[in-house]
Amino acid sequence: MKPLGEVRENEPGTVFSRKPRREDLLEVRVLAFDGRGRAVGESGGYRVRLGRGIPGATVRARVLRRRRDQIEAYPLETIRASPDAVPARCEHAGICGGCSFQDLRYEAQLAGKLRLVEEAFAAISPALGIRVDPVLPAPEAFGYRNKMEFAFGSRRYVESSEPPNAPASFALGLHARDLFSKVIDVRACPIQAAAADGILASARAVALELGLSPWDVREHRGLLRHLVVRVARATGEILVALLTSEDDRGAAEAFADRLRARHPEITTFVHGVNTRPADTAIPESERVLFGSGSIRERLGGLEFAISAGSFFQTNTAAAELLVGLVREAAALTGHETVWDLYCGTGTLALSVAGSARAVVGFELAPSSIADARRNGERNGIANARFVEGDVLRGLEAVLPDSARPDVVLLDPPRSGLHPRLAPLLFELAPRRIVYVSCNPRAAATDVERLATLGYTPGRVRPLDLFPHTPHVECVIGLERRA
Repeated sequence: MKPLGEVRENEPGTVFSRKPRREDLLEVRVLAFDGRGRAVGESGGYRVRLGRGIPGATVRARVLRRRRDQIEAYPLETIRASPDAVPARCEHAGICGGCSFQDLRYEAQLAGKLRLVEEAFAAISPALGIRVDPVLPAPEAFGYRNKMEFAFGSRRYVESSEPPNAPASFALGLHARDLFSKVIDVRACPIQAAAADGILASARAVALELGLSPWDVREHRGLLRHLVVRVARATGEILVALLTSEDDRGAAEAFADRLRARHPEITTFVHGVNTRPADTAIPESERVLFGSGSIRERLGGLEFAISAGSFFQTNTAAAELLVGLVREAAALTGHETVWDLYCGTGTLALSVAGSARAVVGFELAPSSIADARRNGERNGIANARFVEGDVLRGLEAVLPDSARPDVVLLDPPRSGLHPRLAPLLFELAPRRIVYVSCNPRAAATDVERLATLGYTPGRVRPLDLFPHTPHVECVIGLERRA
């Protein structure tokens, strides 16, 4: 490995005689992106991690810190553009924390995601013979999100293209990349449903007309905190939720009335209250100001009611592909008992119920269980039931009076399976497990653990649910060895 020299910048062909220091300028070849969407490159034999960058490009970057042979640097300018670079559709690309690389050709995004999955499974694939399929692309790379959460902020991120005297005390949009205290005033978002752009613009105008104060994330004051917009792809129904820091019903009703006057297409409006300092869009209480409080969406041949806080896949079209992969891996014949151990609002459990003898779903969140039960009733599904509570305790409660599962669906949190769950699966001994994950590294760890318990993994089926981000979903079927 070549050390860097006694110069402030490594010009091409320079021979270096010392390790890099803070503020040094490096010429970095960008090689790939990591699981957080950060660029990874190389300079003088050192591995360099950048905030962002397009694989295939060469950039000039300033060193922020070095730890052993790892360098963190900030990209300053592009020296040679990547052949995979494309113009970004969003005017906020590069500073917004919502997307990682709109300026990377979509086929190159898929190749990068495939590499992330292959690297995650590389350590266990030789022994288990695991094959990773190419990443299934999303049906649409733009306009795919059916839900967006926007933040109100009193500390607006003033972009370099704006005049220096631009107003900085109000914003409605998304947090700036790596700068959570600042909010970008987003005028349009090309990854959300097109109908949401006009609502976002009108919500900003209404808030300013009414003189309602935005939330200050540092001082923990201000009334307006979040705006949530959900647009059902199949029905076109629209839900808007406004979250405030206190229960000011008058302000919320005035906001809802003016927004509805501008957008009569809004189906329902929900007012939520979050008095806690934590900057989340999860309300402590909520009320419906007009409409039913939910919208209808269709997925996998079923109709789902989605409320303001319901978990539902944000990419409906790609979720159709996900349901298809799960059904294929489950390989049901109509005689199996299926347990879905992280069922959420019942999307996967209900989607396979028509091909199973019985389905049991387990979920911790009471609101999700309530949605799952309502969705079962809505679709006339009589062979599915849902158990509320911690998965482990729920399994212990249902075991005495339930048939053991033939097939288990696992769609755990991003961190993966609870350590106590794998031994319990060994005791349950389903003949087939279908594992779904948005975290390839956690998936590889869990699949390896299940393999030691007697399950043979099939091929990994990656799927892109979130274009322009590093996230990738994986479906893996596992069969119990005889």
